[in-house]
Amino acid sequence: MKIISYNINGVRAAIKKGLIEWIKNINPDVICLQEIKAFKDQFDEKLFLDLGFHCFWHSAKKKGYSGVAILCKKKPNKVIYGMGEDKIDSEGRVLKIEYDTLSIYSVYFPSGSSGEIRQNYKMWFLGKFLKFWLKKLNKFHQQTQYSNFTKAYMKWCRNDGSIRLNYRYYVYSTC
Repeated sequence: MKIISYNINGVRAAIKKGLIEWIKNINPDVICLQEIKAFKDQFDEKLFLDLGFHCFWHSAKKKGYSGVAILCKKKPNKVIYGMGEDKIDSEGRVLKIEYDTLSIYSVYFPSGSSGEIRQNYKMWFLGKFLKFWLKKLNKFHQQTQYSNFTKAYMKWCRNDGSIRLNYRYYVYSTC
C-alpha cells in the first residue's frame, strides 16, 4: 500500500498549484493531508472523487484554520473524527481510518511557536494524543501515523506486549 502524507498549507491553494496533477503522477493508495484550512463546501471535492478516492475531511471550526484529511482508494471499515476532546477536535487535528489489520492517522500537531500559551497547549495536546494512541494499540493491528510532527513519519506497533517506535524522516511509505 502506497501511503503519502503532505502538509498542504491550504487545500484550495494547493489545488491551484497543481495538487491534482501531482496526485495523478504519484498515484498513492492513501493520502494524509494536514493544514487543509477549508470546509468541504469551499472547494471541489469531485476532483478527488474522480481520481477514485474516498474522502474524509476533518476541518477546524474556525474558518481557514488547520484541519486534516485522509483520501483512500479502498473504503475503510471505520472513520474516527477527532479524539473525543473538544478543545482538540474543534481545531480539526486528528483523523483516523481503520482497516482489518491497519489503522492510519492524519495528525496536525500544534507548533507552539507563537508563545507560551500555545506552547503549553502543544504539550497538553502531546500528552492527550499519547494517551489516545496507547489506548488504541492492539497487538494484531498495525497503527501508522502520518503528520507534520518534526517533519517525521512515525510508526508505533505493539508486538508481544512491547511498543516499538521508529522515526523515518520522509513522508512516503509502503505497507
